[in-house]
Amino acid sequence: MKQINFLLLLVAVFLLGACTKLQPGQVKVEGGIIQGTVTEDLTIYKGIPFAAPPVGDLRWKAPQPVQKWEGVKQTVDFAPAPMQGGNPASGKSEDCLYLNVWTPAKSAKEKLPVLVWIYGGGFSFGSTSDPVHNGEHLARKGVVLVSIAYRVGQLGFLAHPELSAENPSGVSGNYGLLDQIAGLQWIKNNIAAFGGDPNKVTIFGESAGAISVSMLCASPLTKGLIHGAISQSGGSFGPTRPTTYPGENMKTLEQAEQDGVTYLQRLGASSISDLRNIEADMLPQGMGMGGGWPIVDGYVIPDDQYKLYEAGKYNDIPVLIGYNSDEGLSFPAGRTPEEFVESVQRRFGPYADSLLKAYPLTDNAVKRQARNLMRDAAFGWHTWSWARLQTKTGQSKVFLYYFDQHAQREEGSPQADHGTPHGVDVPYVFKNLDPNNANTTQSDLQISEIMATYWTNFAKNGNPNGEGVTQWPAFTNENPQAMYLGPDARVGSVPDESSLNVLDAYFAWRRSAEGAEWAK
Repeated sequence: MKQINFLLLLVAVFLLGACTKLQPGQVKVEGGIIQGTVTEDLTIYKGIPFAAPPVGDLRWKAPQPVQKWEGVKQTVDFAPAPMQGGNPASGKSEDCLYLNVWTPAKSAKEKLPVLVWIYGGGFSFGSTSDPVHNGEHLARKGVVLVSIAYRVGQLGFLAHPELSAENPSGVSGNYGLLDQIAGLQWIKNNIAAFGGDPNKVTIFGESAGAISVSMLCASPLTKGLIHGAISQSGGSFGPTRPTTYPGENMKTLEQAEQDGVTYLQRLGASSISDLRNIEADMLPQGMGMGGGWPIVDGYVIPDDQYKLYEAGKYNDIPVLIGYNSDEGLSFPAGRTPEEFVESVQRRFGPYADSLLKAYPLTDNAVKRQARNLMRDAAFGWHTWSWARLQTKTGQSKVFLYYFDQHAQREEGSPQADHGTPHGVDVPYVFKNLDPNNANTTQSDLQISEIMATYWTNFAKNGNPNGEGVTQWPAFTNENPQAMYLGPDARVGSVPDESSLNVLDAYFAWRRSAEGAEWAK
C-alpha cells in the first residue's frame, strides 16, 4: 500500500509539473504567468501590470506591489493610458500602471541589452500605445524594448499638505516619477525571463520623457536600476520658480502644496478624502491648473539638479543627449516682435536686453535666430549644461547631438527659415517612418536607420559608435563637439555656443540670492 501511495505521489508531481510547463510565448513574472504574441522574430507582450491599480485609497500614493492573478494572463493588447485630457488609442483609465515588452530573444539565457522608453506629453498626456512608439524595429536591432506607462497631470503630480502628512517620507507629488521607478524595479526583477540583461538597462525618452530621464539620472532612488540614459529634448537644470516657464518648470514642495490647496478649493473639496471620492474622469487635468508637474520634493528629486550635478550627486552613467534645431517653433514667446520683446522682458527681467542682443529679432519678425532663445531656454541650455557638468564631475562619457532633419523650404516663403520642431525626432529613432508616404524621402529613411543604430549601439555598449556609422566623439569641456543628425551624420561645434553663454549668465544669476528673490 505504501508503495502504491508513493507511486501515486510521483504521478501527481509529474502531472503538476506538466501542467505548469510554460508554452511558447509564456513567461512567469511577478504576479503570475503571462502569454504574449509570438511572431517569426519577436515575442511581444502588451499590458503587463507592474504595480497595483492606483485607485481608491491608492490615488496619490506611491505605486504598490502588483496583485497576483490565477492562471495565464493574456498580454496581447495595450492597456488603457492614464487619465488625461486627450483620447489615446487604447482608451484611458485610472488603472494604468502597465508596461510592454518587445523581445527578439529565443531563450532567457541571452542577456540582451534593454532599452526602456518613457513617453512625453508635458506630464499632462501620453501613452505607450501610440503607434509612433511601436518598439518592434528597435528590438530587431538586438535589444529588448520596454515601454512604461506612468500617471500624468494632477493624478500623477498633485502635492498637498494632507498628502505630505500621510506619507512616511513627509512629501507629496512626483507619483508619476515613482511609477517610472517602480517600472524600472520590475524590469530589474523580471527582465531576465524575457532574455534581457537587468544589469544593462538604458532609459530613453523625449520631451517630458526626456525630462524624466534627466530627473531619474539625478534621483538616489534609481541607483542600480539604470546603466545608461538617452534624453531627446529634455533636461531639468533650471532653478525653482513660483511662476514657471519652459526650462524653469520646477517648484518647491511648499509651492506645490499651495497649488494643491488651490486645486481643492476650485473643486469645492474640503479634504483629500473628498477628492478621492470624486470619479477620476470628473477631475480636471492638464497644464495651467497647477499640480501637474514634477517638483523638488527633497526625496525623489533632492535639490536643484544643477547643484546636484555640481556636487557630483547623481547616477554617473553614460548619456546620449540632444535636441532639435527649431524647438522654438513649438514653444513661441510671441507671434509678433512686440509680443516677443514683452515676453522676454517679463521672463528674463534684467537679462532681457543682453538676451535680445544674443538672439536678435530681424526684419521686424520673430525669425529663427530669435526663436532659438526659446529653444535654448527650454532645451539647448539644459542639454549643454548637463554635458558640461557631467564631463566635469563624472567619469562616464557624454555624447551630444543636434537633430536638423526637415523638408526643403521654399526660398522666400514664410517657412523658409524653419528648422526641425519639437517631437519630430521620435519616429526617426523608432524607425516608424512610413516609406510609402509621399513626404518620406530617402534621406529621412537613411538618417532614421543611422539614429536607430546609434541608439541601440549605445544601449549595447554605452557608446553609439560601431560599424557603418560616422565616428561620434565624446563631448569634453576641452573639445565640446556635437553630432549633427540631418541629411547625414557629421561632427560640428555646439550650436550657438556664444548665445548659450549669455543664457548661462542668466541662469547663474537666477541661482543667486538676488535672482531667487527677483523670481518671487
